[in-house]
Amino acid sequence: MEVKLFGAWSSPFVRRVEWALKIKGIKYEYIEEDLYNKSPSLLTYSPINKQVPVLLHDGKPIIESMVIIEYIDDTWKQKPLLPIDPYQRSMARFWSQYVEDKFYESVKRAFFTEGEEQKAAVESAVEALKPLEQELKGKKFFCGEEIGFVDLVAGWIAHWLEVVEEVLCIKVVDPENFPSLCAWMKNFVEVPVIKENLPARDQMPGFYRMLRQSGLASCDGK
Repeated sequence: MEVKLFGAWSSPFVRRVEWALKIKGIKYEYIEEDLYNKSPSLLTYSPINKQVPVLLHDGKPIIESMVIIEYIDDTWKQKPLLPIDPYQRSMARFWSQYVEDKFYESVKRAFFTEGEEQKAAVESAVEALKPLEQELKGKKFFCGEEIGFVDLVAGWIAHWLEVVEEVLCIKVVDPENFPSLCAWMKNFVEVPVIKENLPARDQMPGFYRMLRQSGLASCDGK
């Protein structure tokens, strides 16, 4: 059985796939990609979006991080990431998609804009967190006492969001308004399999400042 993961060190989407593999105890080969000079292999295995992550399992490529995680969960049954109960599974999928569509997209807009447009995006991000705060009340993780599918999808909030806040000089999450979410963030990054597989914090601000400037320049047509 051959398992390879094409990724980039800074990508939260790649890390969530790595976390899933680590939790399951699956051995894999990691291949670091230069996203400014993508390898022929990456372009072959991901010809449509040409992005990481790409999971290669016995020669078959799987793309898109949430699809990959669900594939991992369906293929390797140990330590399930999605609940067994159909209703709970549907809710896990709902909250995962909510994080992607409502919160991540708002943060992304804030990251690549300025002025009033950025301010509106930050306000949208804060609003999007309120249902997540309610969902986490009384819970250690989204599905209870163990890390599951939603935690992996939302996991970037616990490490990457602070970097975004630093780069943009904004504040999205604070303990007063989001105590349950802040507790979840702390619990999440303290889990050994997560803590041992996070990008170095000191390397991230510089990288994301360059990414932001590149994105803004591209939007300006430069």
